[in-house]
Amino acid sequence: MKTEIEQLAKQILNSRRIVVLTGAGISTESGISDFRSPGGVWDRYDPNDLNFQSFLSSERSRKIYWKFHRDFYLPMKQSEPNDAHYGLAELESMGKCHHIITQNVDNLHQRAGSSPEKIIELHGTAFKVGCLECGVQFDRDEIEKRLDNGEEVPRCPYCEGLLKPATISFGQAMPEAETRKSFDMARVCDLFIVLGSSLVVYPAASLPLEAVNNGARLAIINLTSTPYDDNADILIRKKCGEVMRSVLELLKSKN
Repeated sequence: MKTEIEQLAKQILNSRRIVVLTGAGISTESGISDFRSPGGVWDRYDPNDLNFQSFLSSERSRKIYWKFHRDFYLPMKQSEPNDAHYGLAELESMGKCHHIITQNVDNLHQRAGSSPEKIIELHGTAFKVGCLECGVQFDRDEIEKRLDNGEEVPRCPYCEGLLKPATISFGQAMPEAETRKSFDMARVCDLFIVLGSSLVVYPAASLPLEAVNNGARLAIINLTSTPYDDNADILIRKKCGEVMRSVLELLKSKN
């Protein structure tokens, strides 16, 4: 009887259009804490200060928001991709990984070598800062220098609009183009792989069922249970990096 790892490798070999959804579980293996977990950055802040409406309406909340964002941006910037990120880049080079839809904002897929045009950042990126008024974007480190020099709430140098990290905050509308493309990719794939997502945050949590309802097979790799485990053809309760490393070894052995 084939192991789940062998089954996954076989499904990858037999698939032509693979779409992967990645969540916080893939990044915790790179040392990035899941800020929703107990003891994380989230525990040190009042969530009411961090939602989008508070950011828009309160200078106090904006100061807290920027401090919160710096607390997890700096460790994120120092993190490195792991075997799961590198494995997906290898699958792309083999012509297997068609798109990565990520709930993460850490830029690790790009740094591992996956093509930026094949990555859909559903929740934005922490490595850009955008003006909420005129829409211009800045490299995050350019704004970090201003914060290092004492600014607490940076504003746009062109229109004086509010600057905000280009991530999606609670209460903020999801990016239309990225959301639409994610669902389009889920509908046309023949294998949908979930890596490190507990599938409780929507709309991303709807994507696996969208894929299954359109004929795709579903593989879920996550340490804890998800609401869609019963829909999965392959269910693996192991770390993402360990699974991807083993899968790539099997795939290479067959070449």
